[in-house]
Amino acid sequence: MKCCKWPLVLTVVALAFSGFGGPRAQGQKSHGKPRMVPPERVPGPFLPDGEKHLIERSNRFLPAGEMKQSDRLLAADAETSVAEHARWYGFVLGDGSWSYQQVVCPALPGHLFLQYTRNNGVGDVTVFSASIPRNGEGRVRIIPILKRSYSLFSPAPINSITISAFNHIRAEEPGDTASGWLGNGLCYAALAGAHPMLLPETAEPTLHNPIPAVTPVLVISGKGTEVIEFADAAARPRPMQWIMTFDKKGKLVKAAHSVAPESAVHPVPHKSAVEKTWTLSEAPKR
Repeated sequence: MKCCKWPLVLTVVALAFSGFGGPRAQGQKSHGKPRMVPPERVPGPFLPDGEKHLIERSNRFLPAGEMKQSDRLLAADAETSVAEHARWYGFVLGDGSWSYQQVVCPALPGHLFLQYTRNNGVGDVTVFSASIPRNGEGRVRIIPILKRSYSLFSPAPINSITISAFNHIRAEEPGDTASGWLGNGLCYAALAGAHPMLLPETAEPTLHNPIPAVTPVLVISGKGTEVIEFADAAARPRPMQWIMTFDKKGKLVKAAHSVAPESAVHPVPHKSAVEKTWTLSEAPKR
């Protein structure tokens, strides 16, 4: 077998310098237009977040009355399907007074997202998100958030049901969808019940207004995973930190949600130049 290695190598070398992509023979004319080599991109299924024109730093929440006519019609057409899938989790849309708003996620334009709420007062709030494919080729999906102010399973931000639904939604997106890591992270947070807001890069803490000490960051590890981290400054009573781990194909495998560290400005205590004082009768003798 050893004697066969060198002929194989010579054959590969010969092909490399023939018409298979190698240099053309001297004097050979080239036909057709030259092709431009695309610039290198950050590895992964999402576009680099440095391309600001393709990414929005926040989602929008629209009351039903402010939705586009086409979106209201799509919501109406899917009402029966939403009610049917919601019933699997114990949400009965015909029971009590429900309202919904649209969650506008620029990173996932192939879906209409609605967040349903039934508010019966303190301690009795029910919330879930619904995903409706715009092209009709996917399926309606429900993400439970709260039922009578309690999480049905584990909290929605870290729930395996939320993670699974998000991965299925992303898989249903058109193949030419241009989205970024941060945009996908913000959309996940919104579907899990948050109203995520990122502070401007120029934001600084003041004496009575601390700000999150976490800035959006993407970490590409050597294990083939990408971790997106950001802080939701709108969360109450404290800003919340989100950490989401994706595999190299863009599938979300883990989500973490905890109180974010904060940067704060503290007043400098006034100190006298005199370190110790005595009354006249107690003054030390010199």
